[in-house]
Amino acid sequence: MVTNPVAKAEMLIRRPVSEVYEAFIDPAITTKFWFTKGSGKLEAGRQVEWTWEMYGASAPISVLELEENKRIVIDWGTRAEWTFTAQSETETFVTITDSGFQGEEEEVVQRAIGSTEGFTIVLCGAKAYLEHGIQLNLVHDKAPYAHVRESEVTDEQDDSGEVEFT
Repeated sequence: MVTNPVAKAEMLIRRPVSEVYEAFIDPAITTKFWFTKGSGKLEAGRQVEWTWEMYGASAPISVLELEENKRIVIDWGTRAEWTFTAQSETETFVTITDSGFQGEEEEVVQRAIGSTEGFTIVLCGAKAYLEHGIQLNLVHDKAPYAHVRESEVTDEQDDSGEVEFT
């Protein structure tokens, strides 16, 4: 029996911790490797919205905690936490965990696996962008069969905050 799985993804990014941290709290940077639109910079106690226009999906994000250059904790239906560890002045080790998945046992397992995969893709995209200035479009290209044209997006898709990429 599986109880309370935790998704985990990690990556060394060869940039100073302040740059890597900023890339995850500032949507002007995050949109280069993850979502396509963010309603504002992350601030503790604030709610923002992240949008993936190609999938017709958005998610409300409650910012629970921020520790500058060290930690980000959000609630977006699960609890996601980023930790940033400076390995040197020019290297940062990022760990992302995601927990609190809901549903039947098999659903919970699949959501944890999907979250691990998704955050791994995000970290790979962040690494390429921050180290080399390359936008790999990994999130965009992960599920091209799930792309929607603007005319196909329903209110239900906009409000659900969840898209399955299986």
